[in-house]
Amino acid sequence: MSEPSPDRSPWAADAVAGVSVALVLIPQSMAYAELAGMPPWHGLYAAAAAPILAAPFVSSRYLQTGPVALTCLLTAGALAGSAVPGSSEYVGLAAVLALVVGLARLVIGVMRWGGVAWLMSQPVLRGFTVGAALLIVGSQLPSALGARPDGPTVLARAAAALSSPSGWTWGAVGLSVATIALMRAGPRLHRLFPGVLVAAALGIGASVAGLPVGPTVGDVPSGLPPLSLDLPWRSLPSLLVSGIVIALVGFAEASSISRTFAAEDRERWDPNREFVSQGVANVAAGFFAGFPVGGSFSRSSLGRLAGARTRWSGAVTGVVVLAALPVAFLLAPLPKAVLGATVIGAVAKLLDPRPVLEIWSKSRPQALIALTTLGTTLAFAPHVEYGVLAGIVLALVVHVWREASVQVPIEIEGSTLHLRPSGVLWFGTAAHLQEQVIDAIARHPGATRLVLDLSRLGRIDYSGALVLDRIVADHDGDDLAVELHGVPAHADRIIDRVCSERNGERRSA
Repeated sequence: MSEPSPDRSPWAADAVAGVSVALVLIPQSMAYAELAGMPPWHGLYAAAAAPILAAPFVSSRYLQTGPVALTCLLTAGALAGSAVPGSSEYVGLAAVLALVVGLARLVIGVMRWGGVAWLMSQPVLRGFTVGAALLIVGSQLPSALGARPDGPTVLARAAAALSSPSGWTWGAVGLSVATIALMRAGPRLHRLFPGVLVAAALGIGASVAGLPVGPTVGDVPSGLPPLSLDLPWRSLPSLLVSGIVIALVGFAEASSISRTFAAEDRERWDPNREFVSQGVANVAAGFFAGFPVGGSFSRSSLGRLAGARTRWSGAVTGVVVLAALPVAFLLAPLPKAVLGATVIGAVAKLLDPRPVLEIWSKSRPQALIALTTLGTTLAFAPHVEYGVLAGIVLALVVHVWREASVQVPIEIEGSTLHLRPSGVLWFGTAAHLQEQVIDAIARHPGATRLVLDLSRLGRIDYSGALVLDRIVADHDGDDLAVELHGVPAHADRIIDRVCSERNGERRSA
């Protein structure tokens, strides 16, 4: 990363970074609004309000908040079937959903429950990310090709569009290719090259010139974001579950960004504070006719490259978007092909299956979690939140299954029998350990000493301690001496309390 100029003040550095990000965010927010089923200009509303009001609370100085692809996909899924996308009713529901997401994150942050984000394991996140990326790309392909295919699902319509070149608008295809090329090649020309903005200008120029570019954005209202409390509050209960899912799943990107940059800069990062900032951002988006928002990895990286020094660079980004709203009518001729290609270019890298294949090579049960999450996400689209829930449930099942038994290697050394159990000794595995001990003693009747080495046990609960006491009480006698070795520090107190004084005397440190 190129460091900001040492003679540039923090305010100047933040201004440069904020403007650089805003030039990308203006067209990108409209593209993500389309993905969420919203009129494109509502993306501008969310892009203005969210980062301005989140700035005082953020923990990471680089985090750029606003519309992001994954959260927009989750929004579209949560509202599917509730109203016609783009309608005033749909816009109101999206605002209420943003408020639910915001309040959920605020509660998590204020109560300091930030660790709840870790309920989503890496296999769940990787499987969901690939599945979500497939759906996002599939949803944008018809727009990028200038086609209007029929089909019952997102992927069916994408397949129909790809298989029918006769229905393509070739001007739209050309703009889509140019947009993705500018997004990919632009940073090679200069790290701050606004490829998306240049593509949008190119598309507007082609549209104004009368070239066949397919559907355009159409009339865009000018003026500041409307502040409204007249929302469909009656729909609040039906959006609670979806809102909480988005609050948790959508936070994964923001937390990844912040943790990564904090580690690289050797700075502290507070997940609870970040939950608060993202909560405030969503509340702001909800009250100003927006939709759920999150932290953007690409825009945060751009801000960092541009030399952002403080958290206020995000506020500058929002102010620039806000200042552009009075002239937003100039975006009316913008082809939707450019918006579709912008989304595809932003998420294409997430289609990489290698992270899931890497899990397969290391752990088949964890790979099963990732593949199940991926498959469920695709199968239940547009309700992609089911994929996350299925992954979390399966991950918990696999975890319980793994801890349902303890491994008990047995070694015989002269007349001494060594048992070295590993795993977690809890009420679900205690009986299994007792059976293994009985079986080992029966198979080695000549043993005069039994040593249970507990150093490999990750945890011992009350039931586990009772079983250890039972083992000593049942087998420690004239013919066999039973000793407990290597008691973990965390279990020392429970062992002392549960085991009898006689057993404590036989136990070695």
